[in-house]
Amino acid sequence: MSEGMVLDIMQEAFFQIIINSMPMLLISLVVGLVISIFQTVTSIQEQTLTFVPKILSIFIALIVFGSWILTNLTDYINNLWSDFSVYI
Repeated sequence: MSEGMVLDIMQEAFFQIIINSMPMLLISLVVGLVISIFQTVTSIQEQTLTFVPKILSIFIALIVFGSWILTNLTDYINNLWSDFSVYI
């Protein structure tokens, strides 16, 4: 197994991490931005106001995107295991 193969595996693993976490991060970013604008407009400066909507939105995003994330991860793992003989 060469250094290039290890780098390719790590590059694909980091790519999978980024792609699979992106829906939750984007939804959390949008919800946080909306709550921040609401707090600015209404002059409500409660710091805990952002946590509950973010947690609920991430939970809903996991429900919606969970099967897609699981499919991506299982495809990646299956590709790793199918190429296992090449790596040895």
